[in-house]
Amino acid sequence: MSHRFTSQIEVAGPAGERYDEILTPAALAFIARLDNEFAGRRRELLDERRQRREKLAGGEEVLDFRPETRWIRNDDSWQVAPAAPGLEDRRVEITGPTDRKMTVNALNSGAKVWLADFEDATSPTWSNIVGGQLNLFDAIRRDIDFTTESGKRYTICDNPATVVVRPRGWHLVEKHLRIDGRPVSASLVDFGLYLFHNARQLLARGSGPYFYLPKLENHLEARLWNDVFRLAQQELGIPQGTIRATVLIETITAAFEMDEILFELREHAAGLNAGRWDYIFSIIKNFGDAGADFVLPDRAEVTMTAPFMRAYTELLVQTCHKRGAHAIGGMAAFIPSKDPEANALAFEKVRQDKEREARDGFDGSWVAHPGLVPVCREVFDDVLGGWPNQLGRTREDVSVTAEDLLNVASAGGEVTEKGLRANINVALRYVDAWLRGTGAAAIFGLMEDAATAEIARAQVWQWIRNGTKLDDGTAVTDSLVRTMLDEELASVRADLGPEAKLDDAREIFVETALGEKLPNFLTTGAYARYLTDLV
Repeated sequence: MSHRFTSQIEVAGPAGERYDEILTPAALAFIARLDNEFAGRRRELLDERRQRREKLAGGEEVLDFRPETRWIRNDDSWQVAPAAPGLEDRRVEITGPTDRKMTVNALNSGAKVWLADFEDATSPTWSNIVGGQLNLFDAIRRDIDFTTESGKRYTICDNPATVVVRPRGWHLVEKHLRIDGRPVSASLVDFGLYLFHNARQLLARGSGPYFYLPKLENHLEARLWNDVFRLAQQELGIPQGTIRATVLIETITAAFEMDEILFELREHAAGLNAGRWDYIFSIIKNFGDAGADFVLPDRAEVTMTAPFMRAYTELLVQTCHKRGAHAIGGMAAFIPSKDPEANALAFEKVRQDKEREARDGFDGSWVAHPGLVPVCREVFDDVLGGWPNQLGRTREDVSVTAEDLLNVASAGGEVTEKGLRANINVALRYVDAWLRGTGAAAIFGLMEDAATAEIARAQVWQWIRNGTKLDDGTAVTDSLVRTMLDEELASVRADLGPEAKLDDAREIFVETALGEKLPNFLTTGAYARYLTDLV
C-alpha cells in the first residue's frame, strides 16, 4: 500500500491506472478545504443524531413536527429555485453503481435521469470509488465506451440521461484519504471529486452538477450541505445556485421536516425522493423497542399502500409542489428474466406501483434496470401528456398528522417462517456480494442494495426483541434464528460455492441482528477490516 502526501491529505490507498487524473493536487486541496471547514459541524450533527435516536428509543422524546420551525411550514411565500437544465422532466430515473458497464447502459437507457450511485449501490472499495469517478469523468466528456465479452462495443447515445450523483451519507468516512491522521468525510470525497473535475464541463454542455443527498435526518444536516455548496461554488468560481440537490426522504425524522429541508436548500433544491426501504429501516431503528405497535410484518407485505406509507408519500408530493420542487417516487427493483410468465406478473406489479405514484402527483419515479424504463415512461406519459411534470398539482386535499406518519400498525400483515428465512437468506447473499465488491446485487429477481441488508437483519432484530410470533404461533427467539441461520447458510453456501465470503457475512448478521443494540451493518468489524471505518 502506498502513502502519498499531497495538499494536506495523505492518500493511503493503492495507486491504480489513471488514478492520478482524479487524485490531482488541486482536487485534493479542494477536498481538504471543504473537510477542514466542515468536519467539526459534521461531528456535532452526528452526535446530535445519536442522542436524539436514544431519546426516541427510550421514550424521552415524542416525534412530531417541530414547533420552532412552524413559521417555515406556514409561510406560503417561499419557493425553491426553478428547475435547472436537464431536470425539468424527470419522469423516469434509473439508478445504479458507477462501474463502466452501468455508466454506459444507464446513460443509454432512455431514462431522463441516471442516479450515479456511490452510496447504497456501491461497495466502497477504493477501486470502486476512484474508478467510479474516472467513469463519470469520461462520461461527462463523451469519451467512454464498453465492450462485452462477445466483442460488441457500446458508446454513449446522442441524448443521454442527465447525471445526478449520490455521494455517501454524512455518517461515513473514507479511510484512504486522511488529514492529520483522521479520515475525510466520504460525503465530501464523493461530492468534491465529481464537482471539481466536472462542474465547468457540465456547464459548458448546458447542464450542471446535480446531486442526490442520502440519509439526512433533519434540516440542520441539510443546512450543512447548503453551506458546503456555497463554499464549493465560491472556491471554484462558479455562480451560486449552480449546484442542485434532490434529498432522499428515507428517515422517519426527515419526514417531519420536509418543508424545513427544502427551505434550507432552497437556492439549490431540486426536489425530494421517497426512499421507501431505508425509510422502513429508519422506523425500526428509531422505534424497534417501542412495542408491538411498531413491529412490521414480512418485508414483502410492507407495501406502499399501507396507510402510514401513503401518508408519507402524499405529504411528500404536497410539500414539494407547494414549494415548486419535484417529487420523485420510489424504486422498482424488479429485474427482467427469461421467464415470460414471471415477467408478465412482475411487470404488472411495477405498472400498478407507477400508476399509483403518477395518480398521486409524483413527477417521476425510479427503476433499477433498463428493461423497466419503458413501463415507467409509458405510465407517466399517459398522465403527463405534453407536460414535463405535475408541479401544478398542489394536492391541497392532503392532510397528514404526526399520528398518520407513526401509525406503523396500519401495515397489518403477518410474520411468517418464510419471511424470516427470506430475510436471513437474502442478507447473507447480499453481504457476501458487498464484501466481494458488488453493491448492487441481483438476488431472486430483485436488484438489492445496502438497504436490503439493513431492513432484512433489522426486522429479525425487532422480531426477537419483541418476542414476535410467527403465523403458526412460534415465537421468534435468538435460538430459533441461530438454527435457521445455520440452515440458510448451508443452503447459500451450496449455491455460491467456496469463493463466497459467507463466514464474514454470518459474522455481520450475528453482530447486527442478534445483539442488544441495532447498529448499522457498516459498523461491524468485517466492514472495518475490508473497506472503511464508520464515525
